[in-house]
Amino acid sequence: MAYVDGYVLPLKKNKVEAYRQMATLAGTVWREHGALEYREWIAEDVKSGEHTSFPQAVKLEDDEIVVFSWIVFESRDHRDEVNAKAMSDPRLAGMMDPKSMPFDGKRMFWGGFEPLVAL
Repeated sequence: MAYVDGYVLPLKKNKVEAYRQMATLAGTVWREHGALEYREWIAEDVKSGEHTSFPQAVKLEDDEIVVFSWIVFESRDHRDEVNAKAMSDPRLAGMMDPKSMPFDGKRMFWGGFEPLVAL
């Protein structure tokens, strides 16, 4: 069964196209290095909750939207191998500078997930 890395981040509404370009390149790199799937989604129906929510988790500001994304791998070991290759790929070097990112990386969160139910 697959292994998934999930990501959630706040994105300035006026930076969607810059983020799309960055994500397209990142997705290409991850897929070329072996990721099975790469997806990026813009929140369309997420509301602040009473205790927690996607907007609250990233401390969403009025001029921002939430991005939710994931990368699918064969296994945790496969994820570790692919991520090592992707992160050392020179095409991504420019993206690693926080000043060049179209989002606030300090409010981004991520994690790796193993399957619980697969139907």
